[in-house]
Formats: sequence, C-alpha cells, structure tokens
Amino acid sequence: MSQFTDRQKSFENKFKNDEEFNFKVNARRNKLLGLWAAGMLSLEGEEAEAYAKTVVLSDFEEPGDDDVLQKVLSDLTAGNVEASRESVRKEMDHLMDLAREQMTAES
Repeated sequence: MSQFTDRQKSFENKFKNDEEFNFKVNARRNKLLGLWAAGMLSLEGEEAEAYAKTVVLSDFEEPGDDDVLQKVLSDLTAGNVEASRESVRKEMDHLMDLAREQMTAES
C-alpha cells in the first residue's frame, strides 16, 4: 500500500509542478506580448512595463487566451497600429515558444 501511496504522491507532485510551470510560462508570454505591443504603440521604459502588466492581468478576465488577444488587438487598433487577429495570434504563438525556452533555461 505504501508504494501505491508514494507513487500517487509522486504523480500529484509532478502534475502540480507542471501546472505551475505552465502558469509561469503563460504569464511570461503575456508580459513579452505586452512589451511587443508597447513597442508597436511607441511606449518605452516604465510606460512599456506598466502596459505589459495590464496585458498579464487581462488574462485573468476569462479562461483561455481570447481575453489577452482581444485586449492587445483593441489597444493596437486604438493606437492606430495596423494589426489583425491573425498577426497578434501568430506573435502570441511565437512568444509562447520563447517564454517556454526562457523558463526552461531559468529552472
């Protein structure tokens, strides 16, 4: 019975660690996306960092990535930056890979 309990705890710990890692990767991707959009909006320094934080926080509005995508697309459109849903999604996908690489290197 002890082996089964140990094995179960091991799987639970792995699941917990994987979920935590994925959460951090997603947050990193959103920050990178915010910094990318900030550059498109000609924001620099503290303004760019503050904007990136708003992008990270927007991810808590709804499950999934649509809230982040819609926020960035709306902000770019409001800033007279030509962008499409597809171009923002493509950048999100690219930055997800980059964020995963960065987080893996840091761990």
